[in-house]
Amino acid sequence: MDDVYELFCRGTGLLEAGHHHQATIPLSRARDLAPDKTSIREALGRALFHAQRYEQAAAEFEAVIERAPTNDYAQFCLGRSLQMLGRHAEARKPLALAACLQPGRRDYRVYRDRARARAGS
Repeated sequence: MDDVYELFCRGTGLLEAGHHHQATIPLSRARDLAPDKTSIREALGRALFHAQRYEQAAAEFEAVIERAPTNDYAQFCLGRSLQMLGRHAEARKPLALAACLQPGRRDYRVYRDRARARAGS
């Protein structure tokens, strides 16, 4: 059986090197072995997002938020995943929460405002 930490390190190494598709393999295995580890799920979400697998990325960020609702980065990434799926109205809430949790992050505010505009309110 693979070691969770080893899989996580291999996956994050691939992710940081820009090999997003390849990173999903060890990170998915690590997630399956340790589904409650938010660090693994966040890294897998990032890899899936960059591999343009937005529906799966959103599911990973939702799992992180379920365990850590004040994780501003996971809220932001969930919102961005939903935006990429064209679900702008749904993206408003996580993007607004991210912007509230980290009011100094201009990028959070920019994407929050884009979601509001695209959703029509």
